[in-house]
Amino acid sequence: MSPSFRLVYVPGVMPDKWVRVWNERLPDVPLTLTQVPADAAQGLLLGGEADAGLVRLPVDRTVFSAIPLYTEQTVVVVPKDHLVTAADTVSPEDLADDIVLHPLDDVLSWESLPGRPALERPATTADAIELVAAGIGVLVVPLSLARLHHRKDLTHRPLTAAPESSVALSWPEAATTDRVEDFIGIVRGRTVNSTRGRAQQPAQEKKRGRSDGDTRRRQPAGGSGGRGRRSGTGGTTKNPRRGRPRRGS
Repeated sequence: MSPSFRLVYVPGVMPDKWVRVWNERLPDVPLTLTQVPADAAQGLLLGGEADAGLVRLPVDRTVFSAIPLYTEQTVVVVPKDHLVTAADTVSPEDLADDIVLHPLDDVLSWESLPGRPALERPATTADAIELVAAGIGVLVVPLSLARLHHRKDLTHRPLTAAPESSVALSWPEAATTDRVEDFIGIVRGRTVNSTRGRAQQPAQEKKRGRSDGDTRRRQPAGGSGGRGRRSGTGGTTKNPRRGRPRRGS
């Protein structure tokens, strides 16, 4: 097991809240956090260069375990003076006359891209954002990437009937370590006493078993035993006398 927990995450994912909980619960185990391109995360995990990753689905489920965390809204990024900014939401048909940029690192699985294709595909989403700002086209991305590449001269609107991107915690199934289990507990919101649920469960069951057995063994010596009934009877015979009013003279 590595002396630290190595977590990779893809652009758009914000792991800060989970990292903060990790540092509170496991201060003696440093967490190494590295942002990597979306298409590189799985290779790093398989190569043993990271223990787990916050990645975009899908992953190869024959070798990876994955816990889906959330699904993002898809938006179209446009210049602030674009016609679609007059609407609250945009449909693919509204982009029919626009050049829709399709970067090589796109994380959306399109069957058919809306609008008109560009002559060339931008290398990255960051490059595509620059082209949108230059008025060359529009860009469809998950909401977190629109926020990551925010510019004052650009805005975005939700796009309906578009593919969505889901984020998951993933790790090689053959490398499910105790530290991975610790991080699973954190992202699932378990309390500090239940973070290592797999390790603690047998001990808890064993403890409950001893407690139940002790209770059953002690029960015959309690108030339901014979001597308990005799002492109870002796104590209750006085109660009616105390409760009777005195007879007047």
